[in-house]
Amino acid sequence: MLRWLGTAGDPGRVHAEGQAARVAVEVAREQVAALLGARPREVVFTSGGTEAVVTATWMATERGDHLVVPAVEHSCVQEASTRQRVTVVGVDGRGRVDPDEMLAAIEPPTALVHLQWGNHEVGTLQPATDVVARCRERGVLTHVDAVAAAGHVPIDFRALGADLMSVSAHKLGGPPGVGALCIRRGLRLRPLLVGGAQERARRAGYENVPAIAGFGAVAEHLAGGALEAEGAAARAWTDRVTAAVADKRLGTDTEVLGDAVDRLPHIVCLGVVGVEAEPVLLGLDQAGVAVHSGSSCSSEALEPSPVLEAMGVDASSSLRISVGWSTTDADVDAFLAKLPIAVDRLLDLRR
Repeated sequence: MLRWLGTAGDPGRVHAEGQAARVAVEVAREQVAALLGARPREVVFTSGGTEAVVTATWMATERGDHLVVPAVEHSCVQEASTRQRVTVVGVDGRGRVDPDEMLAAIEPPTALVHLQWGNHEVGTLQPATDVVARCRERGVLTHVDAVAAAGHVPIDFRALGADLMSVSAHKLGGPPGVGALCIRRGLRLRPLLVGGAQERARRAGYENVPAIAGFGAVAEHLAGGALEAEGAAARAWTDRVTAAVADKRLGTDTEVLGDAVDRLPHIVCLGVVGVEAEPVLLGLDQAGVAVHSGSSCSSEALEPSPVLEAMGVDASSSLRISVGWSTTDADVDAFLAKLPIAVDRLLDLRR
């Protein structure tokens, strides 16, 4: 990225600086496509996962005004969809949709079916391959939100068969402010951002060359074998957390929310009965441990997690623990040691 900060030419120009920038963008496109199992021409760079999701929704709604949305989708999926007529599909107690219910919600004018690859809050994996295949038989477009999953589990856009798929660089160790929307080859839909021919006229605007180059670099790193290694390490760390819950080392009233096994490797969500999440977060933060309560977006709004509410569990006492490429064994040790202390202090205040 440093090479292009302050020195990148406009990739749309024919002079030497512009053509060098164009090469950087196209190399990154190939790198990201290789990580996602897509063709390079199917990858459209965006400013992040949110723009990719909103663009996918906007593109599809030229075909109809009805969308199918699971209740546990990310807030950007929910809010982008509410501008149309929406059927919300519920989930079970682990946060997973029923493919039959998804298909039953489809109507003749359904323009798009949303389904995340894995939940951004509890980690539960969704039956995306099954739902996508059955929607394709019905001739209905599908969008898979893979923002939480890409870079943590293998993704194969071509094998999945989805029409649209969203990812974000910052979720997999890349820079913030850049993401991608994969658009199935041959699919012609209206762009959200207009006013230029960038990204083959699918997303107007001057390309963020430094961020795109950084996205490509981390994608190449992960595709080169790091994804499997990091995924295995993440699973080992979060499995330590779930094992501590099972052994009652984190307290008798602590439980795993979501699917403890069939989940993204780097996310595990805990419910701590009897205490609210915010004081626990503050106690852990003072001890040098950073976790979330519910999803990051709902935490910023200080509202109960819609994901946990849809699952029918207490949304006020959840802790989302996530690990990544910079996590160490010592970090996990610290969490396992400090959580019971933080909870006990809060319970002592009530006695």
